[in-house]
Amino acid sequence: MAIRSNRTNGNSRRFNGQQSLNAGIKSICDIMRRSNCAGALQYVPELTWILFLRILDETEEREAQAAEAVGRSYTPTIEPPYRWRDWAAPDGEKRLELQNGALGAFFGFVNSDLIPHLRALRDKPGATSRQKVISEIMSGVERTRIDTERNFLDVLDRVNDISAHNVDPTHVFTLSQVYEGLLLKMGEKGNDGGQFFTPREIIRVMVRVIDPKIGEAVYDPGCGTGGFLAQGYEHMAGKDNANITSPGHLETLKERTFYGREKDNAIYPIALANLVLHGIDEPHIWHGNTLTGAETYGGLFDGAPALYDVVLMNPPFGGKEGKEAQTRFPYKTSATQVLFLQHVIDSLKPGGRCGIVLDEGVLFRTNEAAFVQTKRKLLNDCDLWCIVSLPPGVFVSAGAGVKTNLLFFTRGGPTEKVWYYDLSDIKVGKKTPLTADKFEEFFRLLPDHGDSERSWTVTRAEIEGRNYDLKAVNPHRKGVDDTRTPEELLDIIEAKGREVAEALAHLRKAHATG
Repeated sequence: MAIRSNRTNGNSRRFNGQQSLNAGIKSICDIMRRSNCAGALQYVPELTWILFLRILDETEEREAQAAEAVGRSYTPTIEPPYRWRDWAAPDGEKRLELQNGALGAFFGFVNSDLIPHLRALRDKPGATSRQKVISEIMSGVERTRIDTERNFLDVLDRVNDISAHNVDPTHVFTLSQVYEGLLLKMGEKGNDGGQFFTPREIIRVMVRVIDPKIGEAVYDPGCGTGGFLAQGYEHMAGKDNANITSPGHLETLKERTFYGREKDNAIYPIALANLVLHGIDEPHIWHGNTLTGAETYGGLFDGAPALYDVVLMNPPFGGKEGKEAQTRFPYKTSATQVLFLQHVIDSLKPGGRCGIVLDEGVLFRTNEAAFVQTKRKLLNDCDLWCIVSLPPGVFVSAGAGVKTNLLFFTRGGPTEKVWYYDLSDIKVGKKTPLTADKFEEFFRLLPDHGDSERSWTVTRAEIEGRNYDLKAVNPHRKGVDDTRTPEELLDIIEAKGREVAEALAHLRKAHATG
């Protein structure tokens, strides 16, 4: 008996804008949620590889047509019958053969033939960079998570609709933004994915401050889902690709600019897919533990530079490392973010620039030698020219209420003075995130490091006098004095005491009669 999807061939949907495209992706996620992929940590990785294969096939079809138009030969990355158009498209020859075949034939092909074939592409003699990327995106896929062939075919049909041909040409095709919306769901509290997700407004601010240029190599040693690298590409390309003024620029951006490291097996393929969807053809992501050097797969990192022009990152908050990681660093500590700070400093070229998120503890702790030594190294080897004190709730949607700061520095110090900007009084929560408008004055004052009620400058001597405590303490912030008299405070305490006594009496009475 042939298995059919619930949609008829030719019923291709047209998307009229961002909202319509979001709704289309949501309908796919809804099918997945009722098909054994209940949470974002299940359905996002599943949708990632399916969506990636769809977009890849369209890309290769476009490239083949362009090659044919100028009389050049074209070698596809994936051969039939493993291309999307063969097995997944509603009118695909292989798909029709499988649908009309024996019960279970479709899942048999996908799980026992397609997925193993794609995972093995990297091992082919002379494997291309794109083939290696495909294998790595498929590296965490053993079989489809979706429970039935009917549901799987419905997902394929809806993903097949997501094509540049089906998007209104008056709107920008913003699939990358839709995908980032999915990644945000992984980062929401309760999904355990927050450690891999930095709020996009924070990333945009950091990239704008560091201002990477075409021709500079950009590195994130703990790249998570690839947010810093993806935003780096958008910034460097400029609005409507205005900064890309030659074919050489485009090739450099797509193939020789973005480098990262990620150790999590589930997140690493998602980072690769995210960067490809943003237009980075060759994302050079090393799979393994940055701090220990233990490599899972380094094939995409071949040719990576030893030092970088730009580093952008958000190391994990409160992580702990064992002796294996500590032995690789001069200042030994179990604190992950302190080891990452040492790694970042050593990864920058002379004149290289860094923007990094660090939790408050790294800045103010002076009771552990490695913290002080690392901060002294930072001030000796680099010009730490700016620290932004963020509100406590910036990462609350990612399940972390920790107080954080943005540090910006240039390799080749030493630091003589640090300009601070204080946003710590702004109320931020899950429904009220930190928005770009809160940084307007910051960007206005940044070029001259001007003073204001939120900004001030601290000298190197002052920092050394505080034993390298770098915490932002705003000298312009007026404290709120408590003007109540001792008698008034005693009256308040007595009143609260009576309330507690009455509540306890009520509870005892209820317990006795219960």
